[in-house]
Amino acid sequence: MVFSKIIKHFTELSTEELYEIMRARQEVFVVEQNCPYLDADGKDRDAFHLMLLNDSGKIMAYTRLLPEGVSYPGFLSIGRVLTVRECRGSGAGKQIMQDSIRACEEYFGKIYPIKIGAQSYLLEFYRAFGFEVAGEEYIEDGIPHLHMIRPWL
Repeated sequence: MVFSKIIKHFTELSTEELYEIMRARQEVFVVEQNCPYLDADGKDRDAFHLMLLNDSGKIMAYTRLLPEGVSYPGFLSIGRVLTVRECRGSGAGKQIMQDSIRACEEYFGKIYPIKIGAQSYLLEFYRAFGFEVAGEEYIEDGIPHLHMIRPWL
């Protein structure tokens, strides 16, 4: 599949784009994963939002890119990583992660490594992008997670 890519800082998002981001995040994390949590956690305002869109403009994959210190002191972060159900297996997940790492370098530089809170079942997926486990497994919102760090190579 071919996707168009959009990356915007929170201050650049239209109301419609923000609505679609929140809809996609709720669809995957709240409805599919049956995980009620406060999605509007105050970090979106500091973030760049990376979206892969299909031909009709629907979000197929998404990430939130956070500068140093917003989620973790001394680290950049990539969060709210998702691929919508209808697009899984298409390569969108790999593409969004590659694009997210490149965007972190472009927007924030290679000063700080990237730290994520990864769902444990995706360990090998994130390892393929250079992330390594940093600490013990923990439960967040009822789902096993691991902190992982990707140094700049």
